[in-house]
Amino acid sequence: MKVNYQVELEKILNNLTYKPKLLLHACCGICSSYVLQYLNNYFDITVLYYNPNIFPEKEYQKRLATQKEIIEKLGYSVKLLKEKYDYNDFTNISNGLENEKEGGKRCSKCYYLRLEKTAKIAKEKNYDYFCTTLSISPYKNAEKLNKIGKILEEKYGIKYLYSDFKKKDGYKKSNELAKKYNLYRQDYCGCEYS
Repeated sequence: MKVNYQVELEKILNNLTYKPKLLLHACCGICSSYVLQYLNNYFDITVLYYNPNIFPEKEYQKRLATQKEIIEKLGYSVKLLKEKYDYNDFTNISNGLENEKEGGKRCSKCYYLRLEKTAKIAKEKNYDYFCTTLSISPYKNAEKLNKIGKILEEKYGIKYLYSDFKKKDGYKKSNELAKKYNLYRQDYCGCEYS
């Protein structure tokens, strides 16, 4: 039976009795815009910008600048934590998968890489939850992302915030916010093979 991750997310949000700390992996400013707007009232959010899959580094820097820009423009008390850019992190897991179609094995390994880094940091720094903005994209499989989140939740002993942010017009709303704030808009996921 297919899980409705939006319903699962709303159950969690409706049962919160305090404002927990969330480490939110963000792939870019546009994807995080709506997610930050949606979750801001429920969580004390730190955005983790860890995306070694983005190529070239100049593109990585543009997306990082956009991430900083949307946090500033939204005006929430969101913190930003950025990990060092090391393209080798991505090439190490994607070696031999260069010809995979988008959404295939290479993408699953990339999701795992970025979510595992998020879970590790969340555990080390005593966050209550970890999550990713990736599920907002219609090109990303929320079920795969949430299954990885569950594996890492069990591995690291930190709660994963199950979600499918494209529901409730999340993708559309993120695009509207991008236009409103005149954000840089990329035309590929970031991976040189996509």
